[in-house]
Amino acid sequence: MTEIYYIEDDASIARSVKEYLEQYDFRVTVYGTVAEAREAIKQMCPQLVLLDWNMPDGQGNRLCRFIRSGWRELPIIFLTVKGDAKDIVAGFGDGADDYVVKPFELSVLHSRILALLRRAGQSGQSRLYCDEIMLDREKMSVYLGKEELGLSMPEYQLLLLLMENKGKTILRGRILEHIWDNSGNYVNDNTLTVTMKRLREKLHHPACIKTIRSFGYRMEDTV
Repeated sequence: MTEIYYIEDDASIARSVKEYLEQYDFRVTVYGTVAEAREAIKQMCPQLVLLDWNMPDGQGNRLCRFIRSGWRELPIIFLTVKGDAKDIVAGFGDGADDYVVKPFELSVLHSRILALLRRAGQSGQSRLYCDEIMLDREKMSVYLGKEELGLSMPEYQLLLLLMENKGKTILRGRILEHIWDNSGNYVNDNTLTVTMKRLREKLHHPACIKTIRSFGYRMEDTV
Protein backbone atom coordinates (compact mmCIF):
# COMPACT_ATOMS: atom_id res chain seq x y z
CA MET A 1 0.00 0.00 0.00
CA THR A 2 1.35 3.39 -1.05
CA GLU A 3 1.63 5.91 1.80
CA ILE A 4 0.67 9.51 0.99
CA TYR A 5 0.81 12.54 3.28
CA TYR A 6 -1.67 15.29 2.33
CA ILE A 7 -1.01 18.72 3.88
CA GLU A 8 -4.32 20.57 3.58
CA ASP A 9 -6.31 22.76 6.01
CA ASP A 10 -9.62 22.58 4.10
CA ALA A 11 -11.32 19.55 5.67
CA SER A 12 -13.83 19.14 2.84
CA ILE A 13 -11.18 19.00 0.09
CA ALA A 14 -8.95 16.77 2.20
CA ARG A 15 -11.79 14.33 2.83
CA SER A 16 -12.72 14.14 -0.86
CA VAL A 17 -9.14 13.47 -1.95
CA LYS A 18 -8.57 10.94 0.82
CA GLU A 19 -11.77 9.00 0.11
CA TYR A 20 -11.10 8.92 -3.63
CA LEU A 21 -7.47 7.81 -3.48
CA GLU A 22 -8.10 5.17 -0.82
CA GLN A 23 -10.27 3.33 -3.34
CA TYR A 24 -7.04 2.63 -5.26
CA ASP A 25 -4.87 1.06 -2.55
CA PHE A 26 -3.40 4.33 -1.28
CA ARG A 27 -3.24 5.19 2.41
CA VAL A 28 -3.72 8.95 2.84
CA THR A 29 -2.89 10.74 6.09
CA VAL A 30 -4.06 14.36 6.29
CA TYR A 31 -2.19 17.07 8.22
CA GLY A 32 -3.81 20.44 8.84
CA THR A 33 -0.64 22.39 9.62
CA VAL A 34 2.92 22.64 8.35
CA ALA A 35 4.26 21.89 11.84
CA GLU A 36 2.33 18.61 12.08
CA ALA A 37 3.53 17.56 8.65
CA ARG A 38 7.18 18.34 9.43
CA GLU A 39 7.09 16.20 12.55
CA ALA A 40 5.33 13.34 10.77
CA ILE A 41 7.86 13.31 7.92
CA LYS A 42 10.76 13.32 10.39
CA GLN A 43 9.22 10.27 12.09
CA MET A 44 8.38 8.31 8.94
CA CYS A 45 8.89 9.24 5.32
CA PRO A 46 5.88 8.55 3.04
CA GLN A 47 6.08 7.62 -0.63
CA LEU A 48 4.49 10.83 -1.90
CA VAL A 49 3.43 14.24 -0.54
CA LEU A 50 0.43 16.32 -1.64
CA LEU A 51 0.93 19.90 -0.51
CA ASP A 52 -1.28 22.99 -0.32
CA TRP A 53 0.45 26.38 -0.51
CA ASN A 54 -1.49 28.51 1.99
CA MET A 55 -1.53 26.88 5.44
CA PRO A 56 -2.61 28.33 8.82
CA ASP A 57 0.92 28.30 10.25
CA GLY A 58 3.06 28.97 7.20
CA GLN A 59 3.60 28.58 3.49
CA GLY A 60 3.70 25.20 1.79
CA ASN A 61 6.72 26.22 -0.26
CA ARG A 62 8.79 26.38 2.94
CA LEU A 63 7.75 22.84 3.79
CA CYS A 64 8.63 21.82 0.24
CA ARG A 65 12.15 23.22 0.68
CA PHE A 66 12.43 21.46 4.06
CA ILE A 67 11.52 18.13 2.47
CA ARG A 68 13.99 18.63 -0.35
CA SER A 69 16.78 19.36 2.13
CA GLY A 70 16.50 15.88 3.64
CA TRP A 71 14.55 13.71 1.21
CA ARG A 72 15.71 14.64 -2.26
CA GLU A 73 13.82 11.89 -4.09
CA LEU A 74 10.47 12.09 -2.27
CA PRO A 75 7.79 13.00 -4.87
CA ILE A 76 5.90 16.23 -4.10
CA ILE A 77 2.77 17.57 -5.81
CA PHE A 78 1.40 21.04 -5.05
CA LEU A 79 -2.43 21.24 -4.90
CA THR A 80 -3.27 24.91 -4.67
CA VAL A 81 -5.48 27.77 -5.91
CA LYS A 82 -2.32 29.76 -6.73
CA GLY A 83 -2.37 29.31 -10.49
CA ASP A 84 -0.42 32.28 -11.81
CA ALA A 85 2.61 31.46 -13.93
CA LYS A 86 4.96 33.03 -11.38
CA ASP A 87 3.49 30.84 -8.61
CA ILE A 88 3.85 27.67 -10.66
CA VAL A 89 7.43 28.56 -11.55
CA ALA A 90 8.15 29.28 -7.88
CA GLY A 91 6.64 25.93 -6.84
CA PHE A 92 8.88 24.00 -9.18
CA GLY A 93 11.80 26.15 -8.08
CA ASP A 94 11.17 25.15 -4.46
CA GLY A 95 11.43 21.48 -5.41
CA ALA A 96 7.95 20.31 -6.44
CA ASP A 97 7.69 17.52 -9.02
CA ASP A 98 4.20 18.50 -10.22
CA TYR A 99 1.74 21.35 -9.74
CA VAL A 100 -2.06 21.01 -9.82
CA VAL A 101 -4.32 24.06 -9.65
CA LYS A 102 -7.63 23.91 -7.75
CA PRO A 103 -10.30 23.05 -8.66
CA PHE A 104 -9.15 19.78 -10.20
CA GLU A 105 -10.64 16.45 -11.26
CA LEU A 106 -9.85 13.65 -8.83
CA SER A 107 -9.29 11.21 -11.70
CA VAL A 108 -6.69 13.55 -13.20
CA LEU A 109 -4.93 13.86 -9.83
CA HIS A 110 -4.87 10.07 -9.54
CA SER A 111 -3.31 9.77 -12.99
CA ARG A 112 -0.66 12.36 -12.14
CA ILE A 113 0.20 10.51 -8.93
CA LEU A 114 0.61 7.23 -10.80
CA ALA A 115 2.80 8.87 -13.43
CA LEU A 116 4.99 10.50 -10.80
CA LEU A 117 5.37 7.26 -8.85
CA ARG A 118 6.40 5.48 -12.04
CA ARG A 119 9.06 8.10 -12.73
CA ALA A 120 10.24 7.91 -9.13
CA GLY A 121 10.58 4.13 -9.35
CA GLN A 122 7.90 3.41 -6.78
CA SER A 123 5.70 1.37 -9.11
CA GLY A 124 8.63 -0.97 -9.63
CA GLN A 125 9.04 -1.25 -5.88
CA SER A 126 12.49 0.31 -5.81
CA ARG A 127 11.64 1.27 -2.25
CA LEU A 128 9.84 -1.07 0.10
CA TYR A 129 8.01 0.10 3.21
CA CYS A 130 6.66 -1.46 6.38
CA ASP A 131 5.63 0.80 9.27
CA GLU A 132 8.66 3.08 9.89
CA ILE A 133 11.09 0.88 7.95
CA MET A 134 12.13 1.79 4.40
CA LEU A 135 14.42 -0.35 2.25
CA ASP A 136 15.91 1.11 -0.93
CA ARG A 137 16.86 -1.77 -3.19
CA GLU A 138 18.82 0.36 -5.66
CA LYS A 139 21.04 1.85 -2.96
CA MET A 140 20.94 -1.28 -0.77
CA SER A 141 20.20 0.95 2.21
CA VAL A 142 17.73 0.66 5.09
CA TYR A 143 16.15 3.48 7.10
CA LEU A 144 14.20 3.53 10.34
CA GLY A 145 12.36 6.81 10.05
CA LYS A 146 15.09 9.24 9.00
CA GLU A 147 17.95 7.19 10.49
CA GLU A 148 20.02 5.07 8.10
CA LEU A 149 20.94 1.72 9.61
CA GLY A 150 24.13 -0.29 9.17
CA LEU A 151 23.15 -3.89 8.43
CA SER A 152 25.34 -6.84 7.62
CA MET A 153 24.69 -8.52 4.27
CA PRO A 154 22.77 -11.48 5.81
CA GLU A 155 20.66 -9.03 7.86
CA TYR A 156 19.92 -6.96 4.76
CA GLN A 157 19.05 -10.03 2.68
CA LEU A 158 16.77 -11.33 5.43
CA LEU A 159 14.93 -8.02 5.69
CA LEU A 160 14.68 -7.75 1.90
CA LEU A 161 13.17 -11.23 1.61
CA LEU A 162 10.57 -10.46 4.28
CA MET A 163 9.65 -7.07 2.79
CA GLU A 164 9.38 -8.47 -0.74
CA ASN A 165 6.90 -11.01 0.64
CA LYS A 166 5.09 -8.71 3.07
CA GLY A 167 1.98 -10.36 4.46
CA LYS A 168 3.23 -13.88 3.72
CA THR A 169 4.79 -16.37 6.14
CA ILE A 170 8.28 -17.36 4.94
CA LEU A 171 9.40 -20.78 6.12
CA ARG A 172 12.73 -21.04 7.91
CA GLY A 173 13.98 -23.58 5.39
CA ARG A 174 13.26 -21.25 2.50
CA ILE A 175 15.09 -18.39 4.22
CA LEU A 176 18.14 -20.54 4.89
CA GLU A 177 18.19 -21.74 1.30
CA HIS A 178 17.65 -18.28 -0.16
CA ILE A 179 20.22 -16.37 1.88
CA TRP A 180 22.96 -18.87 2.68
CA ASP A 181 22.72 -21.96 0.48
CA ASN A 182 22.75 -19.86 -2.70
CA SER A 183 26.17 -18.62 -1.62
CA GLY A 184 27.45 -22.15 -1.22
CA ASN A 185 27.69 -21.75 2.54
CA TYR A 186 26.49 -24.46 4.88
CA VAL A 187 24.83 -23.12 7.99
CA ASN A 188 22.63 -24.56 10.70
CA ASP A 189 19.22 -23.36 11.82
CA ASN A 190 20.70 -21.36 14.71
CA THR A 191 22.38 -19.02 12.22
CA LEU A 192 18.98 -17.71 11.16
CA THR A 193 17.87 -17.25 14.77
CA VAL A 194 20.97 -15.21 15.59
CA THR A 195 20.69 -13.11 12.41
CA MET A 196 17.03 -12.35 13.11
CA LYS A 197 17.86 -11.38 16.70
CA ARG A 198 20.51 -8.90 15.53
CA LEU A 199 18.23 -7.51 12.82
CA ARG A 200 15.43 -6.91 15.31
CA GLU A 201 17.80 -5.17 17.70
CA LYS A 202 19.01 -2.79 14.97
CA LEU A 203 15.39 -2.09 13.99
CA HIS A 204 14.51 -1.39 17.65
CA HIS A 205 12.37 -4.54 17.93
CA PRO A 206 9.65 -3.62 15.41
CA ALA A 207 6.15 -5.03 15.89
CA CYS A 208 5.85 -5.57 12.13
CA ILE A 209 8.19 -8.61 12.15
CA LYS A 210 6.23 -11.60 13.44
CA THR A 211 7.61 -14.96 14.55
CA ILE A 212 5.39 -17.81 13.40
CA ARG A 213 6.34 -20.49 15.90
CA SER A 214 7.76 -23.70 14.38
CA PHE A 215 7.37 -22.30 10.85
CA GLY A 216 9.18 -19.03 10.15
CA TYR A 217 8.58 -15.30 9.99
CA ARG A 218 6.13 -12.84 8.52
CA MET A 219 6.30 -9.07 8.00
CA GLU A 220 3.15 -6.95 7.95
CA ASP A 221 2.06 -3.36 8.55
CA THR A 222 0.79 -2.66 12.06
CA VAL A 223 -0.16 1.00 11.66
